[in-house]
Amino acid sequence: MQISAADDDYGLPRLKLPDLRINYTPIDPDYFDRPVVSMCIETRQDDDELPLHSHKKGQLVVASRGSVMCRAPGGLWIVPPQGAVWIPAGVLHSNCVSDFGKIYVVFIEPSASKLPDFCCTFTISPLVRELIQRLAAFPPLYPVEGPTSRLGRVLLDELVQMSTEQMYLPISADSRLQQLAASLLHEPGDRSTLDEWAARYAMSERTLARLIVKETGMTFGRWRQRLHILVALQRLSAGASVQTVSLDLGYESPSAFITMFKKTLGKSPRRFLTERTFFDYSPR
Repeated sequence: MQISAADDDYGLPRLKLPDLRINYTPIDPDYFDRPVVSMCIETRQDDDELPLHSHKKGQLVVASRGSVMCRAPGGLWIVPPQGAVWIPAGVLHSNCVSDFGKIYVVFIEPSASKLPDFCCTFTISPLVRELIQRLAAFPPLYPVEGPTSRLGRVLLDELVQMSTEQMYLPISADSRLQQLAASLLHEPGDRSTLDEWAARYAMSERTLARLIVKETGMTFGRWRQRLHILVALQRLSAGASVQTVSLDLGYESPSAFITMFKKTLGKSPRRFLTERTFFDYSPR
């Protein structure tokens, strides 16, 4: 699949992400007059990403099987197993789920919880995970008072205590940086130097370096490394081997990739994913 940086109807970069699609029918969470609603969604293969949209409710997307990448103004967020991405109410977004993935989507009334007013990723505790799964077993229009409603309130209390993660790739509105991001998402193994990228956009190396720091808060090297982490997590979660991913990202050897991964996230890829396995009780 080709990646395009052309603008969509909202003026945001239309970044087509390889191997990340979604196939479920759009859900209107605002129809359900409840403070918190949880739903389970499974994907198949070879379907397109939903267009950018927004809700009056906030949305928490939890990866159960496979991975999720969320596109929103300013960047991309990835959700590895046992992780979640939070999308506040009113924020334009589109979620891409890996083929044969399984996710839980939790819709939350803005007045019901003091979650952040910006997009971010979270680590999900075992308790939160179980609460989300349990709530998804009930109809969205559950009784306002009763056990299910109390379950939802406990979930909301737990959500505000989640710890945040940096599973985020900042992408500015600058068209040159959008093109750079699209190119590297399409060919993450491209090891062109900053000077070579600058030449492609008729800029000096210093000008491009300053632009990247200004728009992303990172140097080019750190920004590209963050992109590699996100792509690696998506592919490893989908079942790719460390060796395959390391080669796809342009590393000379799997050990070099593992060293970078461990330095960035504090654990080897295998240990990181093993410790984050989402134990799903429901049948597949």
